[in-house]
Amino acid sequence: MGRGKIEIKRIENPNNRVVTFSKRRTGLVKKAKEITVLCDAKVALIIFASNGKMTDYCCPSMDLGAMLDQYQKLSGKKLWDAKHENLSNEIDRIKKENDSLQVELRHLKGEDIQSLNLKNLMAVEHAIEHGLDKVRDHQSEIVMTKRRTEKMIVEENRQLHFQLQQQEMAIASNARGMMMRDHDGQFGYRVQPIQPNLQEKIMSLVID
Repeated sequence: MGRGKIEIKRIENPNNRVVTFSKRRTGLVKKAKEITVLCDAKVALIIFASNGKMTDYCCPSMDLGAMLDQYQKLSGKKLWDAKHENLSNEIDRIKKENDSLQVELRHLKGEDIQSLNLKNLMAVEHAIEHGLDKVRDHQSEIVMTKRRTEKMIVEENRQLHFQLQQQEMAIASNARGMMMRDHDGQFGYRVQPIQPNLQEKIMSLVID
C-alpha cells in the first residue's frame, strides 16, 4: 500500500511543528543546490522561521542583490521605493568619491604616478607644496606657543621663589623677635637700643 495523502494544514503541536520545519527546510535547501548544479540554474532561497530566524541560499554564480535586481527588472515589480533607491545612489556616489580620494592619496605619496600626464603631475606638485606650507606654518605656531609657555613658567617660578624668600625672611624675623622677648622676660630686663650720641662716642673710640 502507498503512503496516505497528508493533509496540508498548520501543525498544532509546537514540538512536531519545529521538527517538521527543520526537515522541510533542509530538504528545500538541498533541492535548491541540486537544481543549481544539475540544471545550471540561478536559484535564490530565503526562509524565515516563526521565531524570526532566517535561512538563505544563493547560487555561487550570482549574489542575492544581483538576483533581486534581475527579478525586479523582469517582473516589473518594484522591490525598493524611491527613498531606498536614492539611498543606494548616494552610497554609490560616496564609494566613487572614496575611490577617487584613495587614488589622489596614493599620488600625493608618490605612488602610481607613471600614468599621470604633465598637467596632473604639476597639480600633484602644487598640492604637496601647499600642504608643506601649511605644515610649516602649524609647526612654527606650535614652537612659538611652546616658547611663550616656557617663558611664562619661568616667570611664575621666579615670582614664586621671590615670594618664598619673603615668607622665609618674615618667619625668621618673627622667630628672632619671639626669642628676644622670651630672653628679656626670663632675666627681667630689656635690651635698650643704643642712643644716637652714645653710638657716636663708640664710633669715635673705635676710630681713635
